This record gives sequence, structure tokens and C-alpha cells, in this order.
Amino acid sequence: MYGWEDEMKQSHFQGFIAAGTAFLVDQVTKAIVVANAADLSTGIPVFPGFNLIYLRNDGVTFGLLGGAPWWSLTVLALAVCGWLTVMLVRTASPVEAIAYGAIIGGALGNVLDRIRFRGVTDFLDFYAGSTHWPAFNMADVFVVGGVGLLLIAPWLSAKFQNGT
Repeated sequence: MYGWEDEMKQSHFQGFIAAGTAFLVDQVTKAIVVANAADLSTGIPVFPGFNLIYLRNDGVTFGLLGGAPWWSLTVLALAVCGWLTVMLVRTASPVEAIAYGAIIGGALGNVLDRIRFRGVTDFLDFYAGSTHWPAFNMADVFVVGGVGLLLIAPWLSAKFQNGT
């Protein structure tokens, strides 16, 4: 018999797979960037509006809190990851579990950078004309994507339950 507990276990599994995938993708892409740091330090144009670049960010999103002790940002991120793990374990929604997992995996990717390098490796540089969006990495993509997924999760869950 398949019941609510089985759905929760399936959701947990999906969430932890999402976390592992986000973490792995983030770390592999950063390893490639760090291995090619000398070539990327001045930026490599990929197409108009996008460069690959090597930067080290000791702050958080958009460089906020730059100069804060690395360990304080690490402790904060780990506390948030702990809270999100509780949320992941409590949800029966696969959509929410995947969203929580993506955020956790991305956050842990940046935590590992802070521990190893005392800053986060950023390499995605989008721009229009001479105006550049702050550089970011795949961990940031997973965190923002996970938050976005959480925002639309109620709508998606209702859509899946109604079969439309």
C-alpha cells in the first residue's frame, strides 16, 4: 500500500538528490574556473553580453557584507541550511523538496568555497553595454532558482494534483 509516508520519503529523496546535484554542479564548474584562473582573470567573451571571468567574492549576494569575517558568513549559511533541511524533511511536496534541496546544495557549495578560499568563486559575468551585473556562480543560480521554485510551488502542486 502506498500512502502519505511513502510520498514524504519520495519527496525527501528528491530533495536530497537536488541538493547533491546542485552542490556537485557548483563544485565542478568552480574547479574548472579555478584551474583556468590565469586565463579567466581578464575575462573571456563568450557572446555579446556574457563573459566568463574569475573573481573571488568575500561578501554575499552582490558583494554585500564584503569584508565580514568569512567564518560568520559560513555559520550563518550553515544555520540557514539546517533550517531548510528541517523544512525539506517536513514537506510532502516534491516541488518544495526539490526547491529546498537546490537552495541547500547551492548554499553548501558557497560554504565550501568560504572554508577553502575565504571567499566565493564567481565566474558568470552578464552585461549590457558597459553595465555589468555582479558576477555570480552556479551555487547562486541554484539558490535563486530554488527560491523561485518555492514561490510557485503552491501553484505547481495544485496543477499536478488536479492533473492539468
